[in-house]
Amino acid sequence: MIVRVAIDLSLDRLFDYEVPEGLEGKLAVGQLLSVPFGHREARGFAMEVGEGGTAADKAMAVESGNGERRFSLKPVKAIVDETPFFSPSLLKLVRQIAEYTASPIESVLRAAIPAAVSRPGARSREQVFVEPALAPCEVELTKRQRWLYDNIVRLGGGWMQQLCRELGTTAASLKALGRLGLVSVAARQRRRDPLGSRRILPSKPLRLNDEQSAALKAILSMRPRGEGGPGALLLHGVTGSGKTEVYLQAIAAELEAGRGAIVMVPEIALTPQTVQRFASRFGGCVAVLHSALSDGERYDEWHRIRSGEARVVIGPRSAVFAPVASLGLVVVDEEHETSYKQEETPRYNARDVAVMRGAIEGAKVVLGSATPSLETWANVARGKYAVASMAKRAGMGRLPAVSIVDMEEDRRGAAEGQGGAIFSRRLLDAIGARLDRAEQTMLFLNRRGFSRSVVCGACGHVLACPGCSMAYTYHRADSCCRCHICGGWIPVPEACPACGSKSLSYKGIGTQRAEAALAKMFPRARVLRMDADSTSRKNSHDDILGAFRRHEADILVGTQMIAKGLDFPNVTLVGVINADSSLNMPDFRAGERTYQLLSQVAGRAGRAELPGEVFIQTRDPSSSVIRAAARGDFAAFAKEEMAVRKELGFPPFCHLSAVGMASRDMKLVADWAAMYARSLGKVEGLDVGDATPSAIEKADGWYRWQIVVRAKSVALTVRAWRWICAARPAPKELRAVLDVDAFSLM
Repeated sequence: MIVRVAIDLSLDRLFDYEVPEGLEGKLAVGQLLSVPFGHREARGFAMEVGEGGTAADKAMAVESGNGERRFSLKPVKAIVDETPFFSPSLLKLVRQIAEYTASPIESVLRAAIPAAVSRPGARSREQVFVEPALAPCEVELTKRQRWLYDNIVRLGGGWMQQLCRELGTTAASLKALGRLGLVSVAARQRRRDPLGSRRILPSKPLRLNDEQSAALKAILSMRPRGEGGPGALLLHGVTGSGKTEVYLQAIAAELEAGRGAIVMVPEIALTPQTVQRFASRFGGCVAVLHSALSDGERYDEWHRIRSGEARVVIGPRSAVFAPVASLGLVVVDEEHETSYKQEETPRYNARDVAVMRGAIEGAKVVLGSATPSLETWANVARGKYAVASMAKRAGMGRLPAVSIVDMEEDRRGAAEGQGGAIFSRRLLDAIGARLDRAEQTMLFLNRRGFSRSVVCGACGHVLACPGCSMAYTYHRADSCCRCHICGGWIPVPEACPACGSKSLSYKGIGTQRAEAALAKMFPRARVLRMDADSTSRKNSHDDILGAFRRHEADILVGTQMIAKGLDFPNVTLVGVINADSSLNMPDFRAGERTYQLLSQVAGRAGRAELPGEVFIQTRDPSSSVIRAAARGDFAAFAKEEMAVRKELGFPPFCHLSAVGMASRDMKLVADWAAMYARSLGKVEGLDVGDATPSAIEKADGWYRWQIVVRAKSVALTVRAWRWICAARPAPKELRAVLDVDAFSLM
């Protein structure tokens, strides 16, 4: 018996090992194995098990005594865990991703399983549990011992640390009761529960309106792709239309049929609120997976899923790989979000992986969004995906009134000192009215920090990071200048480093500056800020959103973390501080992303009985993108944008990939990028652009170049890329990667 193993090194090949007699019948695909590799021991996953060897191991062939060649394979040392980490269907998915993204298969395996689970030494946590003995001995006790024993009986036992804290006692006192035969004291596995600190009350299904009922019926009646059904169903519902309740009832039907479900959300910030709703409906069978969990929590949650104890999994991108057995439904909420695209190897899109997994396992796939990606919209038009639409808000909610504010015109009439550079007069008046009525406001500004740059008024010098082609952002909270590319920082200089002048000024607006301005203009208002700086510690997302939900703050200022998926009944006003910031990005998707952001953040207002109002501040009020977003007219936006994309040959009318190249040697990367572009340009069927410096030309000391490749088929691009890498392998001083279906060209 031969087993093919993917060693935990990025070698992009499998190695054959002999299955020793003691392991025959025990070894299965998906198991983690210990194998000899060179002069050391390595770990890897069993990918195939069968008879005979492969050509990949001819280097191990030796001469036999009669001159015939035979293969000498090293035997597997041990099975690390007899329960497979990957099912055959998940391994098939891993292979498809590796092939589609031109990634080493080992990198996909690493992405598919948390490091906290697969690393050596990972294990469950044991703690001491104390509980009353079934047949306690009749012994004479002191008054204190009797009191301790009676309270342990009352509580039904508990973890020793918790009992010591609650009863004001010591471990020695509890162990003394154990020696007297009154309690049992033993080590048990204790689950590290990410939801353990929350109080979650059970909920019941809500009554669906006609649109919700039709959408649920469409989901439940979906046939698997292998039986002629669609690849996925787009649930196209406006913000507040009740998509989550449809998800909940669809999952309930899958659970009743003995199947499991995965629910994907684009941001960790959305996970606490989503988990709250799903846990209240499904209780202990809900597991959560995301990077903000501790290693122990991730280990325990993953094993709850693998054992079948947890049947509903919630999390961002990596949750698509959760080892749910009998998977019946995968939900990708806010399917258009760019955060579903992984920006390091393997560069997969979790939305597309969800569709792949659904096809492999015969599971339904639902893509939910009020503003679908144009790729998904095109798949609906082509008949590849089904669609269910919900054009009305559920319950008492109504779509908010949206106004476009011309900031150039407003600034000319703004009174001095009234925040005219940040907030329009109309928005300031609306905020004041909400404070008077004890209603809440959300303000969206997609730039963190205080000011986007520090500029010398004398010579015009801009403070910039020496390792990146990026200006420093001023952060007043810790009085420093930070680079948002590499994370480097410097103290705020007293004088200009170029000319020595002390006339430094701060240009641009960030969330910290908006927060400070609000505190000055509305001293009675309680303001919270939510961005990458304020959410760096564990559970900070949950804490900020929880405080706002409990109305411990009147105004929430934030970046795109607050733009989607959040539901606060008392929010009646939303302000978009600078709608132009994303529209002016050098990317063909800038219009699409701006429309999505504006629509999503506007949808946070008026989600309950109270009517909502939205102000979009812009210096380009005639923009067709901003006007369509204000009207909530996705069909009109998509029609216009699709026409432009088709004329220019951009997705969804082709597959666009980007070759990224980087080196600390500026000339080396420029020369190799030009050579790769010429070679790829000779491949028939590829439309290859010139090699050019990236929009962010230098990052963390690495000079970056880019080649844009368009093709009708990803397979053609991948074959050409593998060919050029084999023919002209890049030197070690150069990084070269292919990003298939690239989202960012920055």
